[in-house]
Amino acid sequence: MATKTDLEIDEQTILKYPKKYFVFLLNDDYTPMDFVVDILMDIFHKTYEEAQDIMLEVHKKNRGLCGVYTYEIAETKLKQVRRKAKDNGFPLKATMEEE
Repeated sequence: MATKTDLEIDEQTILKYPKKYFVFLLNDDYTPMDFVVDILMDIFHKTYEEAQDIMLEVHKKNRGLCGVYTYEIAETKLKQVRRKAKDNGFPLKATMEEE
C-alpha cells in the first residue's frame, strides 16, 4: 500500500546583515605616538599615512576611528590592542561602539 506525503517547504528566507561596530583608539598621556602608529599598521592594516592621520586624530580629539567590523572581529581587534599595549608596558585602550 503506497502512501503519498506532501511536504510544504517555505522558500522565503530573510537574510539579515550582521551589525557593525566602530573600533576607536583612546588617547592617553603615556603611550608614544610611534607605538600608536605601529598598532594601527600592525593590527588594523593601515598604511603609514593613514596610521599617522588616525594617530593625530586620537591625539587631538581623544579618540580615533580605526575601522568598522562585525562584532567578533571588533572584539578580536580590541584584545590584540590590549595585549600588545600591555606587553610593551603602555596603557593604550581601544573601545567599540555599535554603528
